[in-house]
Formats: sequence, C-alpha cells, structure tokens
Amino acid sequence: MALHSHIERVLWTHDQISARVSDLASQISIAFDGASSPPVFVGVATGAFIFLADLVRRINIPIAVDFVRVESYGFGTQSNGAPTISSDLKVDVKNKHVILVEDIVDTGNTLSCLIAHMEVKGASSVSVCTFLDKPTRRQVNFPLVGEGKFYSGFQCPDYFVVGYGMDFAELYRNLPYVGILKPECYK
Repeated sequence: MALHSHIERVLWTHDQISARVSDLASQISIAFDGASSPPVFVGVATGAFIFLADLVRRINIPIAVDFVRVESYGFGTQSNGAPTISSDLKVDVKNKHVILVEDIVDTGNTLSCLIAHMEVKGASSVSVCTFLDKPTRRQVNFPLVGEGKFYSGFQCPDYFVVGYGMDFAELYRNLPYVGILKPECYK
C-alpha cells in the first residue's frame, strides 16, 4: 500500500511549510543578531530533525547545533506523561542562549523537562521553536528562561499527525507534508 494512501487529509503542504520555516528563521535571526555568543539550537530527536535542518539552513547568524533525545511516546499515540532524557547534549550551554527545536508541543511535559534541564546546565536563556503547537492539549506550563521567546510554526488541531519528521512507530517521517494519519493505521 502506498504511503500517501495512509493519510486522511493534508494539513500543510511542502510549500506552506517552506514559507513558514523561512519566516521563523528570519524572526530568530533578527532576535539573536548581535548576541554575546552564538545561540545553540538543540533539536529534540528524532521528530524535529527535518524541521531543524530546514530551519538552521535559513539562519543567517553564527550558531551551534546539537541534539537531545527524550523518550515519552514509545510506539503509541499518547505521551506517557513522564519524559526522560535518554541522550544528552555534547555542546556546553553554560551562559549561552539555547533554542529548543521541537516538532510538536502538546501536553508540555517534554518541553517542561527540557527547559528545566537546560536551566540546570546553566543556559542564560531558553527559547522554544516548535513546528506545531497544540495548545488545546496543554497540561503543564513551561516558563521560559531569561529572555527566552516562544516561536511557533503552525497551531495544530487535535489530530494525530505525521510527516515532515513526525512519525507513528518510526514510520511516515519522510512525507514532505503534514497530514492526519488514518485511524486504521494506528489502532
């Protein structure tokens, strides 16, 4: 069965995504131009890898890039509510501006965990750049650190979405758009 046939409906096309990522990169480049040290973009693996790659290629100031891996979904469609960091940074973020790059923010549990982790590591500020935001599913607040800002690509309705790096059971990351996965594909 063809991969695209598993998608109920496309929410954002490749062209819409590309334009929005360019907008976000421009906003971030302007905000951090002239910063005392290059900001560190921290991609939350694995879902954010495509978004992170597209975003940083459009940033026009010096930056560092690293990844952190957080486990909270396993092979299901719901977060277990207790994220754990399974692979930490290699870059030292002490006294640096950190921009956490997420594929999607829903409950806020993972983000809250990561922001606290960056604060413990001594980041001078922690901002968030998420591709998708699902505020209707928010369970926890996540105060940003220092002069941190929240950047959001699209507000996502409460559907289970895949594509553009986001998966179900490690599948569908390679779709060039974001779509709603048909329920029969994950139930």
